Amino acid sequence: MKKRSVWGACAVMAIVATAALAAQSINDENSGRQPYDIGLWGDLPYSTLQATVGVPNLIDDINGQRLAFTVNDGDLKAGSGPCTNDVYERALGYFNALRSPAAFTPGDNDWVDCDRNPGVSSLERLDFERSFFFNTTYTMGQRRLLQDVQTDALCLGVSGQVPCVENRRWTYGGVTYVTLNVQGSCNNLCDTLPDPVEFNARNHANIVWLQQTFALAKAMNSVAVMVIAQADPGFDTSGAAGAPLRNSKTLAETDGLPDGFVTFLSALRDEVIAFRKPVVYVHGDSHYFRLDKPLLDSLGRRLENFTRLETFGDNQANGNNDVNWVKVSIDPRDREVFSFQPRIVPANRTAVPAP
Repeated sequence: MKKRSVWGACAVMAIVATAALAAQSINDENSGRQPYDIGLWGDLPYSTLQATVGVPNLIDDINGQRLAFTVNDGDLKAGSGPCTNDVYERALGYFNALRSPAAFTPGDNDWVDCDRNPGVSSLERLDFERSFFFNTTYTMGQRRLLQDVQTDALCLGVSGQVPCVENRRWTYGGVTYVTLNVQGSCNNLCDTLPDPVEFNARNHANIVWLQQTFALAKAMNSVAVMVIAQADPGFDTSGAAGAPLRNSKTLAETDGLPDGFVTFLSALRDEVIAFRKPVVYVHGDSHYFRLDKPLLDSLGRRLENFTRLETFGDNQANGNNDVNWVKVSIDPRDREVFSFQPRIVPANRTAVPAP
């Protein structure tokens, strides 16, 4: 039988009391739980063309929509190449060019893989991201959204234990949203200079934040939960788009690589089953737009209330091909809550020009 964090009544009340203040101001805009739209994107830019043409076109297209907010699910650059401050400064410029509130969760190319560059510390780069993108309790963007922040010093930085300030949550229109620092490259257990100590701390923090979020969603009677992270953890043995191979019943990885996701996936599955209402896991990482229902229970039965959405990502070989985004329409009064629409940016069409 799996171990789970034990939450007493006092702990849950504390979560609700602190987060409800943030949620209240956010929900003032949409207190009637009316339908609204959000935008999701990530894994961009990976080339000069994408940086100077593709992403600006994408931002213009997003700005042409009336969106409650946007979320970028990480990877501000290609996995190779420098992790200099100008990479993050360029990304901040993109986020603040968005008219809607712009939330963000880091990707492995932003920090985990930075130690592919000799003399560069991935932990130092994560520390920098925390101070650069996550130094307030608000999103970025031309309009700002108040967020609840994981302030417990559970994560690891260069100088020791630090708050996981990149982990955020907010409730809007009856739906609870949460971002988690879950990474590709085996969640920092493989590739160059793997760091199991850093992984263990952050993985524990992610699971705690996930469980607290579902406790809050239940207490607030949220109609759904959306989880946004960078990593494609793999859900089965298909290996689609390079995802890890995984036993869909036990959730254990089967490809012999270090498994940086099994405890997180187990915790997520437990929460999805207990919550019963719609849950969406949004990620990037594999650079392949996908919408499916890949999560099974331990008996091999598909979890009907779980949906995986993978956002568009880089396709350098084809220029601005796949420099696109996903529009999600939320209707809190509908039993499915979410509907999804890939938005192909007309100015970025590469194989077939726009009519």
